[in-house]
Amino acid sequence: MGRYVVRRLLQSIPVFIGATLLIFLMMYSLPGDPVRALWGEQSVDPAQIAAMKKDLGLDLPLWQQYWNYFIGLFQGDFGTQIASGRPVSEVIGEALPVTIRLALFAFTFTTLAGISLGVLAGLRADRLFDRGMLFFTLLLISVPSFVLGYVAQFVFAFKLDLLTPTVQDSEAFGDLLMPAVVLGSLSLAYVVRLTRTSIVENLRSDYIRTAIAKGLPRRRVIGVHLMRNSLIPVVTFLGTDLGALLGGAVITEGIFNVQGVGNLVYDALFRREGSTVVGIVTLLVIIYLAVSLIVDLLYAVLDPRIRYV
Repeated sequence: MGRYVVRRLLQSIPVFIGATLLIFLMMYSLPGDPVRALWGEQSVDPAQIAAMKKDLGLDLPLWQQYWNYFIGLFQGDFGTQIASGRPVSEVIGEALPVTIRLALFAFTFTTLAGISLGVLAGLRADRLFDRGMLFFTLLLISVPSFVLGYVAQFVFAFKLDLLTPTVQDSEAFGDLLMPAVVLGSLSLAYVVRLTRTSIVENLRSDYIRTAIAKGLPRRRVIGVHLMRNSLIPVVTFLGTDLGALLGGAVITEGIFNVQGVGNLVYDALFRREGSTVVGIVTLLVIIYLAVSLIVDLLYAVLDPRIRYV
């Protein structure tokens, strides 16, 4: 197990370098001058622009800028915002807890509701409940998230007056409830369908028939033998989905005025703040790699036949 973890960590290094290099080149190769854009239509002394670029290291060749950024990561330095002059790590530190809280609410909702509904649908395959779930999940997959967000906002906030239309307190569960449900709705649909399919397939397996033939209680057959094997593909999806929830909150946070990473990315792209976007993406890459390793290790817990050497 230890050697496998070390091997996976070594394999993550080129992935990390490639991902950060790609987003760095994309952001810093865009046409235009983000420093000059700070003054808009106003005239400005070119010497002032040149001095500011030198302070930020933007006058260096692109490869050297990336090298300085990469080396700075080991010291916790994600760069400096062009507009405010604040460290990017400080800006992310203010917004990230809000997005993590929102993503965890959405992830919890997706996991609990998705697996429960998927198991019930799989155990009642081709019945009314199963067909209703297939139609419901297809509807969630078909409706864009921004449409679902505005509909939920209109119905539950403006019509029924059950929830606040926008987030007033990012630490209040009630304020984050509707954004979390909207954010996790697409993932919910996939988890339900994936769980349902896995349950139906494993119900036909020989080991389930053997367990039933031995006279084991139905609860044990489903809870121990069926669930552990059926959850392997679901865990794979949920592991990658956690990172997707963190990175995919741009639209949801915009609709519900959540002051998190999504809003920060949108503002940074609008102002062409390359350092902020690169810093956030770097953090998301680290989260993706860590979650991917944890998911792989969970396979051995769910299926004792899996051994890592």
